[in-house]
Amino acid sequence: MSKLKTSKSISKRFYITSNCNLIRHCASRSHLLQKKTSKRKQRLRKKFSVNSSDLGNFTHRLPYIF
Repeated sequence: MSKLKTSKSISKRFYITSNCNLIRHCASRSHLLQKKTSKRKQRLRKKFSVNSSDLGNFTHRLPYIF
């Protein structure tokens, strides 16, 4: 059986914790920051886990991580 390919773009954007949770960064943090409030930018700094309903999209794109 041949090797399964890992989606490199997804492997750079997400990482897995010891409890098998995928962690992601928030969007809208890279540009147009002048018009965003400081409170909103502080919230965007935090990392969040991927929703459990979306984990099925990652299992075949990251075959060796789970």
